[in-house]
Amino acid sequence: MNGQVEHPDDGVDEQALNEEVSAIDEVEQGDEPAEALSELEKAQAAASENWERYLRTAAELENVRKRASRDVENAHRFALERFSKELLAVRDSLEMGIAVEGASVESLLEGSEATLKILGTTMQQFGIEVIDPAGEPFDPDFHEAISMQPSDDAEPGSVVVVVQKGYSLNGRLLRPAMVVVAAD
Repeated sequence: MNGQVEHPDDGVDEQALNEEVSAIDEVEQGDEPAEALSELEKAQAAASENWERYLRTAAELENVRKRASRDVENAHRFALERFSKELLAVRDSLEMGIAVEGASVESLLEGSEATLKILGTTMQQFGIEVIDPAGEPFDPDFHEAISMQPSDDAEPGSVVVVVQKGYSLNGRLLRPAMVVVAAD
């Protein structure tokens, strides 16, 4: 019989069938590693691309951080530049008043008042407000009581005398007003 078994029922050559099955198995097994290799290469390419994107994004983020840090540093360094330029007018006015020889007391007083007006305008321009609480109720958030004194004219707890004016910058206290408060 030559190693070929024929089944009387179906008339199929079993050896030929076995060879065919083996050939199909070899093709399928051969294709699987090729497909797996192809998928692996695609995954590696995608991972490499994502890694490159990550590196570029990280570098860009670091550049943004450095630029922001530099901008903040410059803002701190030059924040008072405009204010300082405006104060130069005050200094110039004071220097001109001192430089005048033989000036009368009245002219020096007028010059001082003009200089004070320039300073007040400059301060107001930059959001610095004067706190002058004479006659107002005492407010510990904006006033510092240095003493109390009895007063017939003022209501108890109100400011009788302003020893030193206070100042605020855009609503934030720079220096409290030093005051004397009417006693209860």
